[in-house]
Amino acid sequence: MSKQFDVIVIGGGPGGYIAAIRAAQLGKNVACVDEWKNAKGGPAPGGTCTNVGCIPSKALLQSSEHFEQAGHHFADHGITVKGLSMDAAKMVARKDAVVKQNNDGILYLFKKNKVSFFHGRASFAKAVDGGYEIKVAGAAEETLVGQQIIVATGSNARALPGAPFDEAMVLSNEGALALTAVPKKLGLIGSGVIGLEMGSVWRRLGAEVTILEGLPDFLGAVDQQIAKEAQKAFVKQGLKIELGVKVGDVKVGKKGVSVAWTNAKGEAQMLEVDKLIVSIGRVPNTTGLNAEAVGLKLNERGAIVVDADCKTNLPGVWAVGDVVRGPMLAHKAEEEGVAVAERIAGQHGHVNFNTIPWVIYTSPEIAWVGRTEQQLKADGVAYKAGTFPFLANGRARALGDTTGMVKMLADAATDEILGVHIVGPMASELIAECVMAMEFRASSEDIARICHAHPSLSESTKEAALAVDKRTLNF
Repeated sequence: MSKQFDVIVIGGGPGGYIAAIRAAQLGKNVACVDEWKNAKGGPAPGGTCTNVGCIPSKALLQSSEHFEQAGHHFADHGITVKGLSMDAAKMVARKDAVVKQNNDGILYLFKKNKVSFFHGRASFAKAVDGGYEIKVAGAAEETLVGQQIIVATGSNARALPGAPFDEAMVLSNEGALALTAVPKKLGLIGSGVIGLEMGSVWRRLGAEVTILEGLPDFLGAVDQQIAKEAQKAFVKQGLKIELGVKVGDVKVGKKGVSVAWTNAKGEAQMLEVDKLIVSIGRVPNTTGLNAEAVGLKLNERGAIVVDADCKTNLPGVWAVGDVVRGPMLAHKAEEEGVAVAERIAGQHGHVNFNTIPWVIYTSPEIAWVGRTEQQLKADGVAYKAGTFPFLANGRARALGDTTGMVKMLADAATDEILGVHIVGPMASELIAECVMAMEFRASSEDIARICHAHPSLSESTKEAALAVDKRTLNF
């Protein structure tokens, strides 16, 4: 006997669990199916983000940052530390505990909002009167029928051709987060977000880190003034960054990995490392969904084809997050999940792709929203730019971290903010003000005339806004 639901969500990551909760809040009878398992085989909802992405990487970044501060910066504050050491296994155990807290929190939220949770792998079986039949393969086989289906199956790390992930020597984000000892030499192919963050973690703990990037520019999607500032900081910290390279054969041995590569000058090189992290993007996860059983349309990348409202080619079937077009970001998935739940309930959910913030949680942090200077030039948009360095910010000096700047771009005629780009301390938090400003179509003068607390890092945002009009007060 099948179980009937108004809405079935396939996938319990940021897009899926948020969509399920919002649909339940709107009075729908909702089920969410997710197959992630914890170490004991129990449910671990939260998807890549919670289990092997955003959350665990931040936990390791925090631990390694404490270690670096104690080893290199505490002395500046008059704090003497003797016999400093790092227990990498304990650091990873703490990370695992943080992940479990988030898993358990999602299960609690399902219970609180009366969402029925099924632990297993969901796939389409067939279309039925008034909806779709979904099979759940898990400890207990289930057959569910839903009037509306939201697919939120996320993405997987893209492997390097000829070098599949073994998560022992050649690592995706999953393996990079599970290392329990510091590798002496660590290689990174691709300067992707997870690669840079994990490279930073293990570099702080003593690894010699080399990054091989195929593109001629570092962080090509980032405003290049900001990217160059970040690259300068990373090189100063000890990261070795090679740009414009071509990666050849990757050979895995018992003791390490060898990577043949050619530098930008065309010279043959060899990199010998203990571990290799591959961070060259992600691919939509539709394997096993059985999309063909109902005629769900996928594109050549394997992503589910959707319109601007996240509707698929099938009536009553929606898709959100990494499995569809657009940036592969947890918060983008959440916004789409909420919007779809509201559309199903007859409301008008909305996602503004132009104001989705991006963050790289390295040190310095990198965050941005809106268009870069190179994009504005390519689009032929007349603009004004203002920058302000953290070197001139009192709070940054007190923190002992004056790396980087805030950069604001505004329309030359209307002064509307078109983009804000930050590299420096707490950029991930500072960008929120800029996202809100852009959502309300604010001008740079609006931010310039808002009173910001002193001393605070946010004053740098105000000063960058003042710089658009060439009237900074502290630089």
